[in-house]
Amino acid sequence: MAPAKVVLAGAQGHGQHHLGILRELSGRGLVTLAGICDLRPVEVDFAAPPQSSDLGKLIAETGAEFTVVCTPINTHADLAVTALRAGSHVLLEKPPAPNPDEHRRIAAAVAETGLACQVGFQSLGSTAVPALRELIAGGTLGRVRGIGGAGAWARPASYFTRSPWAGRRRLNGVDVMDGALTNPFAHAVATALAIADAPIAEIETELYHANPIESDDTSCLRVRLEDGLTITIAVTLCAPDEQPRHEPYVTVHGDAGRATLYYTQDRLTVELADGSVTTTAHERTGLLENLIDHARTGAELLVPLAGTERFTRVLDAIRLAPEPVPIPERHQIVHRDESGAVTGRVLPGVVGLTDLSARELALYSELGAAWTRVELLVSGREVAAYDWRPDLPATDAPRPYLYGVRTLGGVEVTEVRPEDHVHHLGVGVAISDLGGANFWGGRTYVKDLGPAWLADHGRQRHVAFTRLEDGGFVEQLEWIGPGGLMAREERTVTARPIGAAWAPDSPPPGSGRTQDSPPVGAAWALDFAFTLTNLTGAPLTIQSSATKGRAGAGYGGFFWRAPGTSHARRTLPGDERAVHGSREPWIALSGRTPEGRDWTLIFVQADDPWFVRVEEYPGVGQALAWDTPLVVDSTLTRRVVTIVADGRLSEEEVSALAAEVRL
Repeated sequence: MAPAKVVLAGAQGHGQHHLGILRELSGRGLVTLAGICDLRPVEVDFAAPPQSSDLGKLIAETGAEFTVVCTPINTHADLAVTALRAGSHVLLEKPPAPNPDEHRRIAAAVAETGLACQVGFQSLGSTAVPALRELIAGGTLGRVRGIGGAGAWARPASYFTRSPWAGRRRLNGVDVMDGALTNPFAHAVATALAIADAPIAEIETELYHANPIESDDTSCLRVRLEDGLTITIAVTLCAPDEQPRHEPYVTVHGDAGRATLYYTQDRLTVELADGSVTTTAHERTGLLENLIDHARTGAELLVPLAGTERFTRVLDAIRLAPEPVPIPERHQIVHRDESGAVTGRVLPGVVGLTDLSARELALYSELGAAWTRVELLVSGREVAAYDWRPDLPATDAPRPYLYGVRTLGGVEVTEVRPEDHVHHLGVGVAISDLGGANFWGGRTYVKDLGPAWLADHGRQRHVAFTRLEDGGFVEQLEWIGPGGLMAREERTVTARPIGAAWAPDSPPPGSGRTQDSPPVGAAWALDFAFTLTNLTGAPLTIQSSATKGRAGAGYGGFFWRAPGTSHARRTLPGDERAVHGSREPWIALSGRTPEGRDWTLIFVQADDPWFVRVEEYPGVGQALAWDTPLVVDSTLTRRVVTIVADGRLSEEEVSALAAEVRL
């Protein structure tokens, strides 16, 4: 047959790889490079094809039968549709599209033209994939419980600046989705999905970045299929730059053995329960060759666009997930050049972590990776942690919260989901009635009826950390009620030293105290501010049980739940009756642990009455709607600073510390 006429769209970057393939196929007489579509001129050493930035015109003028699209992800759909409608079959680089809508647009063009679109998942051209499927179907591995995948590569800082779309989730408002799972390790996801046929039931994601990028460079996901099979993939671009390179793989776990496919090498290793181990090398068919063979002889297409729909669904779950979480530098090894510029970042132990994930079918957070936790540090000591993705029942009004808050001496002063009120969650923002939605949790107070279980619970969804450092963070959240999105919140949380200086590793000379025994009054401050923006298009009313008839129950806003196991509880500047509902500039709550260690919390604010509980349970918060509904037309901003101190402080000591707070 005559050589196939091929146009290459996108000859820069990875396009050079395709240019090398075209050079080899041209040398064998299988193809002719009919043209190059690019925004910049490209040098070609084996042909002199016409070059143009107009793909449709180039295909029409050259009569190209096949087009290879290797351009930025956000341009895939436009160029693939253009090529198909110009009469050319398409080899489309992975991922095929940045979202399902674009995927469907390409699929519609395939159906309309009757032409083929092959997706560039090269690993699926390997005979190792059907060989592994046969092992599973034949029962060699026994009952399969799951598929794990791992990938750990080193990428320099320059990798994330190689193009305008590198390391981006979106560019100029358009989806790009250039992340570790969706681009360099997309083959791991696609290969695992190709091994198992069942539809997807559920997708969980964990996305992080050590590099200062928008997208993820270290991430993992879990895909649950409708047949019960679980796929877990863990990858990173922050591995040590070691030789030999750590090759990515997928492993099928069965009760009679396991099989591992090193998909970049087409190498399959099978380990059975009897101790036998076999390794086989497999051949790979080039996807452009297969596309040409399909068009001319009817050979089966190896990676048809329709076969990648589940991959695009996974990509979409990543697209819709909260923004990747920054990994603080204290968890990294940062490499710099002589000028001090960062040349690369390494996460110590991350290679072993990806391997452990593939073995245990577990996510990074489940494996206890330190950088999956958001922590607050004061003078190098952890004083609180933050759960930004709580797994809670709807009746708890799920919301991010601080937990494990402790004094510098290590006395914990928060409680989460106590038996008396399971919807109390450490430190956070909770409102019993925001526009008719319960963002407090538990039962809703109904006028003339009392507390009742209603289907009115809302949830606060973490969207992104716009700043995340050892001393605090700025977070974007969405408040979603039963009817949809109601408000957006910006939350700023900062931990800082306050009061007399005390270094945990340097007890006062002659005090006889250890580093874990700070002096009475050693303290730090938790500065918690939030701005709630109304998105409903109408005034948004905040109510409380008190505004509906339950006197004194004006709770709603910032709320701190202290440990119910504490005893000898006391408030200042008066008892519970005196401070509850008061507008004192500060109030203090003290308690004693079952082990006999005292603590004091000093709350400072400037706006609202205080809601205080001491006898029933220990808790302090704002009363945004103490006895009158609060209407939010546009935004509501509040700030509370809490001083966390060791010991039981006197009123004079409390007043002195509170005076250091400037609101």
